[in-house]
Amino acid sequence: MTSTSPLSDLAAPAGDPPLIGRGGARFWRVNFALFLGSFATFAVLYCVQPLMPGFAGAFSISPAAASLSLSAATGVLAVAMAFAGTVSDVLGRKAVMTASLAAAAATTLAAGFSPDWTTLIALRALTGLALSGVPAVAMAYLAEEMNRSAIGLAMGLYIAGNTLGGMAGRLGSAAVADVGGWRAAFGIVGLVSLACACAFAFALPRERRLPPKTRPAALLPAIRMHFSDPGLRYLFALGFLLMGVMVTTYNYIGFRLAQPPFSLSQSAIGFVFSIYLVGAVSSAVMGELAGRYGRRRVIGVAIVLMPIGALLTLPESLALTIFGVGVLRAGFFGGHSIASSWVGLRAETAKAQASALYLFFYYAGSSLAGSFGGWVYARNGWPGVAAFVGALSVLALLVAMKLARVAPPAHLRAS
Repeated sequence: MTSTSPLSDLAAPAGDPPLIGRGGARFWRVNFALFLGSFATFAVLYCVQPLMPGFAGAFSISPAAASLSLSAATGVLAVAMAFAGTVSDVLGRKAVMTASLAAAAATTLAAGFSPDWTTLIALRALTGLALSGVPAVAMAYLAEEMNRSAIGLAMGLYIAGNTLGGMAGRLGSAAVADVGGWRAAFGIVGLVSLACACAFAFALPRERRLPPKTRPAALLPAIRMHFSDPGLRYLFALGFLLMGVMVTTYNYIGFRLAQPPFSLSQSAIGFVFSIYLVGAVSSAVMGELAGRYGRRRVIGVAIVLMPIGALLTLPESLALTIFGVGVLRAGFFGGHSIASSWVGLRAETAKAQASALYLFFYYAGSSLAGSFGGWVYARNGWPGVAAFVGALSVLALLVAMKLARVAPPAHLRAS
């Protein structure tokens, strides 16, 4: 049985500080800080989703064009994260994450003063660039600092912060926009994110297990090394598919709920996003179960919930539609919490680059599938979107089944 004591830290090479075990002040301090960082990141990133129907009306644009308010941010984020790990190797994990959170808060505040749609999209792209220094670096920080017995719970708590941040950003922006408009929504989200950045800088301990300095020229060999591992390739594919399903669902569920037979207000649509709480519980529970029963077994159980949830959204029943989105959400966050922690464990070296690659595909799925979903919605309505996300979910399940058959690398078999 795995020990849960702080004294259960794995042996480290001579001269290295011990890894952080479950429990103890440092464990909870790290998790509190990274929770705040992930909360702010996802609040800033996804606050635009409930505002998309309003953008479409205010700027006379299509649903697919309105989705650019998210896709511009996630697209730039995906590309920039390929370099974020290398930058953090040089400047330090904490320094890069702190600067990134502060810059993202600043661009969000600036977006509230956008004079036109083009400026708004440009600022959202800059927000994605700013946020690139948080997700991959946070995953690397956990993979390098945490004991294997603690990383499942730590990653689950980190992703729970993603969940609550995404929910708060969506719900808060919708409620504020109903009262003060979308400009006020950006202002409130930006101020909250700035407060989180300040608390993050105070709470997060500086990393103790410094990685070898990575030169930019070493980035391509690291990428080739990671792609030579079939297990990592499957995990990258899962990141693309899982995020593609989730973002496509949330981009266009607001358009469906704003139209008959539901005809919900913007605040009511924002309140629907409170089912994000399902994801907060799911990520922590699935992470814990994966540590207990094995990632290979639990990840398939999580992913199979997603096509079931997509089917439940098809009837014209508000309760069933919301329940279906909740089921899909639970499957997504369970699968993502397992896959993302698995990347850091499977990569023996260059863990920041491995995490960055996973998140590159993760956010590429957000941009590409999310934008393509607008084309599907314009031609086939919500049934077409449900069929599209259902197909992506089934494909993710097939990839997870392939992943379960890949043998663990030598450094995991020996540990």
